[in-house]
Amino acid sequence: MNTQPLYDLTPLASLLLVGLVLALGPVIWVYRRSPHQASTQRIQALRMLTLFLTFDLILFGAFTRLTDSGLGCPDWPGCYGSTSPWGANHAIATAQAALPTGPVTQAKAWIEMLHRYLATAVGGLILMLTLFGWKAWRDSRRAMSSCRSTDAAVLFSSALWATFTLAWVCLQGAFGALTVTMKLFPAIVTLHLAGALVLFALLGVQVVRDLGWAGRLPLSQGLARWLWVAAVLLVFQVLLGGWVSTNYAVLACSDFPQCQNHWWPDMNLTQGFELWRHLGVTGTGEPISFAALTGIHYMHRLMAYLVLGVLVALAWQLNRQAPWRSHSRVLAALVGLQFATGLSNVVFDWPLLAALLHTGGAAALVVTLVGVIASKKSAVAVHHVETMPASLKGTLS
Repeated sequence: MNTQPLYDLTPLASLLLVGLVLALGPVIWVYRRSPHQASTQRIQALRMLTLFLTFDLILFGAFTRLTDSGLGCPDWPGCYGSTSPWGANHAIATAQAALPTGPVTQAKAWIEMLHRYLATAVGGLILMLTLFGWKAWRDSRRAMSSCRSTDAAVLFSSALWATFTLAWVCLQGAFGALTVTMKLFPAIVTLHLAGALVLFALLGVQVVRDLGWAGRLPLSQGLARWLWVAAVLLVFQVLLGGWVSTNYAVLACSDFPQCQNHWWPDMNLTQGFELWRHLGVTGTGEPISFAALTGIHYMHRLMAYLVLGVLVALAWQLNRQAPWRSHSRVLAALVGLQFATGLSNVVFDWPLLAALLHTGGAAALVVTLVGVIASKKSAVAVHHVETMPASLKGTLS
């Protein structure tokens, strides 16, 4: 009988050390690659690398979920109280012998722990970005005679963004712990996925700001409103997609465009969207019905039609404006990828590659829309600047 507690903090210090060591690798690489660049430029390079690794973390989190490795180590933060599965070989072998198909096997334990190592490394990088950000601001304050006050204000804003991102990644780590200790509770797993996308978006905004893109490209008020509508709909669709995945409802409909040879299949939406319940059962503990899984899947599919239509229309409108054509092409390509991978998940019985690409495409769509929102400048602001006296424009430039 397994008496391993859900929380065993014995390996916490060593896991934090592993994360710190892994985070130091990118930091050393950036600083050795550009030893003569200004500190703000190195911070920018490190932030872009952190953004890339966060995208990798989202994909690896999806891989962990899709391979049923989320409980490969049934405690947190280590694996049976050890820093790695090597130290838990006996416990893992015992669990695997009792149930050879899982949830605990050697392979699944390693997948789960590699995910935790990468998450800790990303957290370590965000901590370093925060420290470097505040140091850059402090140095700018000390050199006020050679540094414009606006530069110090920009650095202060960047440091605040980094601090908020650090707080968010800590919250995300707490949800990661709950994912394990609450045994893949669907609402927690879905919120954990949503939190990862928020983290990705926060880093994306900071990259846009530090590249100097923020508020540079004009966008009409009407199109800006549609942009926000598309972003809200996309967030809702991502949450629905997470709910489909965490409830393993992808295969409830194996045909397209119909579901179970019907345009409106038998669905139990009340049971399917009962949020606070354990995996595979209702709130009263009864097994969840197939009609409930069908409802989860089909609502995600119906919402996908709306979201894809709005995103295609948005891409077409952006393509009509020269400054936004590259963004529109990226957006259109990602919409095509989402449609192709979503369809592949249905008709090819949820292949791993298609499922990973579908998650990655959703993350890329989120950060693309966030980047457009961060880069846009309202048409009203453009009009005000264009009508200003030349002398006043010079003071703003």
